[in-house]
Amino acid sequence: DLLYKVFVFPQETNDSYVLVRAKLEQPLQNFTVCLRSYTDLTRPHSLFSYATKAQDNEILLFKPKPGEYRFYVGGKFVSFTVPESIAKSEHVCATWDSTTGIVRFWFDGNAWPRKGLQKGYTVGTEGTIVLGQEQDAFGGGFNAQQSFVGEISSVYMWDTGISTQGVERAMYDHPEEAPIFGWRNFPYKTVGEVYLKP
Repeated sequence: DLLYKVFVFPQETNDSYVLVRAKLEQPLQNFTVCLRSYTDLTRPHSLFSYATKAQDNEILLFKPKPGEYRFYVGGKFVSFTVPESIAKSEHVCATWDSTTGIVRFWFDGNAWPRKGLQKGYTVGTEGTIVLGQEQDAFGGGFNAQQSFVGEISSVYMWDTGISTQGVERAMYDHPEEAPIFGWRNFPYKTVGEVYLKP
């Protein structure tokens, strides 16, 4: 249970990250990812990366610059423009539904206009989930110029979509539905220079 704790990524590297020790039991037709990040980076950086052997950007939450998030499914992405802030904690959630391809995105609990991506796609299993680096190859291929520097917390993933109310509950670490993994029961291993701090 990591309540009231954060992962601190103190510096730019190509070998420091958090490995999430969770395996998807079956391919996903829909899912939700939520997390909170705190950084003063203005360059591109990766927050959440799920890669399979077939597709390195199977699921990716990426921030190319302040004021923009990119959400990838199966190697394709949609962008969401958000208020530009530096060194402010930001909470984001994204859900994707294969049947319609609809992506929902929430920034600090507020829902953004929906967009469409990869209708009919299925997210594969046998993947590796990493926080703080972008996998350009299965389980590796990291680039220091895309590494995260700062703090990440309140990471959740569900194999369903969730509601705005569900997003608000996840923001405060009281999720209503049991996630595949989440901050209150988080299976992880830190690699390199990453520290778990109160």
